[in-house]
Amino acid sequence: MGRMTTCTESVDTTAGEARITWHPAPRPRLVLAVSHGAGGGIEARDLQALAAALPARGITVALVEQPWRVAGKKVAAAPKVLDEGWRGLWPALTGPGLPVVAGGRSAGARVACRTAAGLGAAGVLALAFPLHPPGRPEKSRAGELTGAGRPALVVQGGRDPFGRPGEFPPPGAQDPYELVEVAYADHGFAVPKKADTTQEEALRTITDAVGEWLARLPL
Repeated sequence: MGRMTTCTESVDTTAGEARITWHPAPRPRLVLAVSHGAGGGIEARDLQALAAALPARGITVALVEQPWRVAGKKVAAAPKVLDEGWRGLWPALTGPGLPVVAGGRSAGARVACRTAAGLGAAGVLALAFPLHPPGRPEKSRAGELTGAGRPALVVQGGRDPFGRPGEFPPPGAQDPYELVEVAYADHGFAVPKKADTTQEEALRTITDAVGEWLARLPL
């Protein structure tokens, strides 16, 4: 069966109007809901790669645009408002009656981590998790990740200035998570032309890692 047609849904939240672009799987077993970061939208290369690759694996991908982005603002809302918007659109994500994995890139990953347990998410996908501001490792946000309270996967670029893979704390028994490195990639998962890997290979690393992790996730 070929890829099904995408559709876009507007959702009213107390933080404003949000938007979900659905990339449905022919025979879905779960929904992966992923949101963008503070500096871009759902056109990000990693989000688009997941939306293109995962429906064939039985995963419906929901690309979520936060209210501030839908409203055309250039600056992201405060963390509390981001969380409010995410919670407000969650019922639309659970509408299909399938388990939902909460995810996002950068600031969107932080939102997913902070809200996953309270919303009953099946897991957390953190793409390019901003472990700390560039050059400020003492300003660690590791607690958001380790405190997510759900199985989590971190996919991190090998040269991400917001936190390289080696900077992440080892997962503990009470806060298990897995980490996959995308070699040579920066915060946007771009790789230099002179790297020993191509951009296509870097994106395949992401989609394969996420697909395999979701296949192992207890639902």
